[in-house]
This record gives sequence, structure tokens and C-alpha cells, in this order.
Amino acid sequence: MKLITLTTALAALLAGPLAAQEVTVRVAYENNPGEPVDLVMNRWAELVTEASGGDVALELFPSSQLGAKQDVIEQGMMGVNVITIADVGFLTDYDPDLGILFGPYLTDSPEKLFEIYESDWFKEKEAALREKGIHIVISNYLYGTRQLLTKTQVETPDDLAGLKIRTPNNPMQIRAIEAMGGTATPMPLGDVYPALTQGVIDGVENPLAVLHGQKLHEQAKHLSMIGYLTNTSLWLGGEAYFATLDPEVVQMLHETGHQAGLYSQELAAESDAQMLADMEAQGVQVTYPDLAPFRDRAMAFYDQFPEWSDGLYDQIQAQLQD
Repeated sequence: MKLITLTTALAALLAGPLAAQEVTVRVAYENNPGEPVDLVMNRWAELVTEASGGDVALELFPSSQLGAKQDVIEQGMMGVNVITIADVGFLTDYDPDLGILFGPYLTDSPEKLFEIYESDWFKEKEAALREKGIHIVISNYLYGTRQLLTKTQVETPDDLAGLKIRTPNNPMQIRAIEAMGGTATPMPLGDVYPALTQGVIDGVENPLAVLHGQKLHEQAKHLSMIGYLTNTSLWLGGEAYFATLDPEVVQMLHETGHQAGLYSQELAAESDAQMLADMEAQGVQVTYPDLAPFRDRAMAFYDQFPEWSDGLYDQIQAQLQD
């Protein structure tokens, strides 16, 4: 059966409903082959092929092949055939309240955080996003716990003073790093290695699997296990594109995507120990600082968003403690 290929014109991508046997869905991400993200996406591709009997396929584009994350998100919003990974911090322009889910030290429990994503509160947010052109496919993806890799040792928030720390270009992580004392320097993930090499930045925050997969520990040898953010992620595309698909195909993508999300949660726990051991073997000095000072500094983050709904922090904390 004929598949839509990468060379298909954009006009065809934006055309009317597509039968299942005509569908190849593109999936783009910044992470490299072999990283957990890539492994999970390959598992998702297998699940899609199995569920559709081969009539629907995922075509994977790792290593920023289709552009930086923000560029790919914008492509999706325009109706281009592409799904990509995005943190809720990237969606605050559409709904500021979603940023709370990407707050520092909000919770140490991914399980509790995923319960928020299953709540009526989030389902209402998801429906509103769809009206604005954003279609969430996977909402149970665990990217990992974000740690800090720097060229100099960081044991306290004071050690962050004057350090330029790479963050993604979203306001949540920028303000979180600044609240803890660092100087946030947003840039695409693919630019981080040369930026470390050239001294443009002094460090980077990310889960261990990403730090290791991008080989950033070759240029920065001090790992501070501050665990400041439980990083859940969304996989999303443009509603304009999903509206062209058969509803059964859309449902299948959601169901198989949920299975892939569960796999991401298993893989995150397994990969951390392996990556940490390998980084230590390559000369990385690992520090386990007292987290209380970092938590105390980070709390200033939650006072910086007057656009949030009244009582939002307390509301989310109540759900997390329930």
C-alpha cells in the first residue's frame, strides 16, 4: 500500500481525510539515536505498525533533523505532518497555568504528577489547547529528573553565582535556574556541546540520559545531583494535521502512544544508574548536595507569575498530596 513519503508536497499533507493505508506520520526530536527518547520512539513505531497491520507507519527524525524543538512545534501548528516532544513550559503562551507543572521541586513523585495529567483540570486544559490548534498525543511521557552538569563544582546555590547555565528556551526553566542563583542561557540542545567547548556556557541542566547521550560530560566534569525538576513531557502535533486523519487512526495513535509513555517510565529508572556509572568511569565528579538550600531558593520561582490563576500552587499541591 502506498505511503505518504517525506517528499510529499505540503499541500497533500494539508488535504482532506486520509485513509489509514496512506498514512506515514513524521516524529521529530532533538535527542540522538540510542538515547531513551529514541528507544521509546522506536518502540512506539513498532506498536503503531503492529496495531495497524502495517497500514500506518511512524517515520523518525532524531538529532534535530527537522530543526530545533520550537521550530518543529511551529511547523506542527501550521498543519505540517509532524509530532514532536515538548514540555508544558513551551505551552505557557497558550495557557499560563500549565507552567506550574514544570515548577522546580514541585514534587519528587512522577506517579503523583501523572495523576495531574489524568485529572479533570488537565483535561479541560487539553481541550482548550486543541481549540488553539495543539493536539496532544502522549501525556504520560517521563523524560527524567533534571540534574546539573558544570565545569566547576556546585555544592550550594551560591556556587551558581555567575555561571551561565544552558536551559531550553522556555520561561519555566529560565526562571527556575535564575531563582536558584544561576544565569540562564537558553539555546537549542544541538548547540550545547560546541557552546561548552567554546566557553559560551559554564554548564547545562538535563536528565542524566540526555547529558550522557549528548556527550556533554566530555566538556564538563562536575555533576551536581540537585534533582530540581521531575520532567514529564508531551508529544504533540497540530490539530490541523490530525483533523485530516481518520478518527480510528487518531485513536490508535493515542492508545499506542500511551503504551509508549509507560515504557518511557520504565526506561527512565533503568537508564539513570547505567548513565551515572558510565559518566563516573569517564572522570565525572559527582556531588550530592544538601537540597534544602536549593529548594528554599527555588520557592521564589512561584511568586513570579501573576498571570496564574489565584491559588494555583496550593490547588496543585493539594492534588499531589491527595
